[in-house]
This record gives sequence, C-alpha cells and structure tokens, in this order.
Amino acid sequence: MYIDESGDCGLNNSPTNFFVLSAIVIHESRWRSTLESLVKFRRSLKVNKGLFVGEEIHCSEFINKPGPLVRIKRNDRLDILNKCIDWVNDEPYISVFSVSINKQQNPNRDIFEYAWNVLLMRFENTLSYGNFPGVGSSKDMGIVISDNTEGEKLRKLVRKMRHFNTIPNMNQPGARNMKLNYVIEDPILRDSKHSLIHQMNDVTAYFARQMYEPNAYVKKKTAHNFYKRLTKCSLIKITNKNNYGVVEL
Repeated sequence: MYIDESGDCGLNNSPTNFFVLSAIVIHESRWRSTLESLVKFRRSLKVNKGLFVGEEIHCSEFINKPGPLVRIKRNDRLDILNKCIDWVNDEPYISVFSVSINKQQNPNRDIFEYAWNVLLMRFENTLSYGNFPGVGSSKDMGIVISDNTEGEKLRKLVRKMRHFNTIPNMNQPGARNMKLNYVIEDPILRDSKHSLIHQMNDVTAYFARQMYEPNAYVKKKTAHNFYKRLTKCSLIKITNKNNYGVVEL
C-alpha cells in the first residue's frame, strides 16, 4: 500500500480545513507489470507534453508554482494530471481508497493519528477478508510504503497498533482491541521524487482533497471532480457514505 497525503494536520492557523490520506494498493505479483505500464505512460507524457520521466509530479506546485515546468502551459499541466487519473483508473491491478478528515469537526483529535489509524484499519480489514481484487487471498499480508513525512510518528503508531488498538463498538457499549495482524513490518519511507508510483499517489490525494476544498483554478476547470472518475479502481466496500471509496470523518 502506497500512501500520500494532501493538506496538513494542524488545527490552529492552518491553511486547510481537510487532511486527506490516499492509498494505492498493488499486489506484489503485479508490481512489476504495473511499474512497466507506468514507465510507458510517463514516456508518453514526455512525447506529448514535454514532461521528462525524471521530473516530479507534485500537484500543489505543479499547478501553482511550477518552477522549471513553467515551460509547459498551465492547461497542459492540468491535462497531465487528468491523464494521470485516467492511468490509475485503467490499471487492472490497482485499488484506490482515501480517508478525508474535516478538521473543524474533529477539534480534539490528533488528526495525524486519527487519519492513519482509520486508513491502516481499512487496509487491515480488507486484507483479512481477501477483498482486494485480482490476485490474492485471505492469507495475504500487506506492507506500507509512505511518503517521507512524520516518519517517526507513523512508525510508533504502527508498532502500537500491532499490540494495542482500542476501537469503540458500533452498536453496543465498550470497545475492542483491534490489533494489526495482516500489516507487517515498519512503514517504508520514500521520497516521492524517486518513486513514480508515489507521484500517482500524490495526484489521487490531491484530487481527493479538491473535492472538499478546491482551489480557484481547479474549481474553474471543474477538475475538483477528477477523483470521482476513479470508478474502476475505487475500493467502494470500505465505506457506505459514498460510491467513490473515501472514508469521510
């Protein structure tokens, strides 16, 4: 499970009202073929849009502060992100889901821990029931590969959840200790500029948050609906609140 975030965890003087984690899940037996498809896609962007394979796609800067990528017109940069959404959606062995936290509705929580706990438990439960599509079974285990942000805090959270993770019962008083059994090892931390898959993750996380608080340019171009086009790959079983696989809290 590759994970990236959009927004920040701050509750005071924060520029964002939402914090989003977005996951791309790939079975290890399909990792190589997925990467080869992604490299082919990135090469097509070089030919058609002038974006080199080694140049990072990082949406917030890509749209508003492109630096050297200013050589590519803004509309074309947005179209690149549009094509990224299409690539993710068309890959047969990718599953995508997200967690969106409305920070104003959760003023007394540690937003980072809350979002990650929910994301990890959705991953754990989906693994335990063998509900990821394609190759896999209820005996599959999962590993977390995260963008390198708050790595030490994430490592401590995962280790704690492996032994003690209190989850309130839904329909009766009390709580259960829902430990991580199917998520193995400490999270692997990556710099997204060295990971093409994480750059696709950045796109899904960015547009997941744009559904809730789009910036002016994205809204003008109706690109705040890009995430909802992930109809083939969205893991809709993780929530009953919508049909695009975003846990809204």
